[in-house]
Amino acid sequence: MDMLLPLGAVSGLVILSTALGLAWRATRGRTSARSTGEVIVPESLGSDAVAGWGRAATLLQFSTELCSTCPQTRRVLAAEASARPGVAHVDVDVTERPDLVTRFSVLQTPTTLLIDATGVVRARWGGSVRPPAVREALGSVLAPAHAHGHSESAHDPTASARERSTR
Repeated sequence: MDMLLPLGAVSGLVILSTALGLAWRATRGRTSARSTGEVIVPESLGSDAVAGWGRAATLLQFSTELCSTCPQTRRVLAAEASARPGVAHVDVDVTERPDLVTRFSVLQTPTTLLIDATGVVRARWGGSVRPPAVREALGSVLAPAHAHGHSESAHDPTASARERSTR
């Protein structure tokens, strides 16, 4: 009888921790549609971001040197970006830019933002991204521009940076 109570307590903790772990795992990598209206200017992220910014959309990945899932996410995002004209992948190491952690509420790495041609954040992922989710979000961002006949460079937030660099 004395062993029944501790055994029940341990079993309850195992079940509870398994349920919490599965719930946490299910939320990682999910797309969070989010448009706060904030416009991200590539110059605020550094010269690498300006050079790599996409004309139609940008997949902005925040990572760190010690992030174990960042390389996998980097490969997925680079592949998705290269499959579409005007889409770019930019990786920013927040180890060197802690100010960006606060500004963009980065609670885990990788954190990825999908930014449209006007610089507005259209989607957000925390943790590893799922390729179908990235394709779907990119499709929703790219489809309106193509449906209305807008050119990819009509709203190019890097135009002013390119003008300055050619002077």
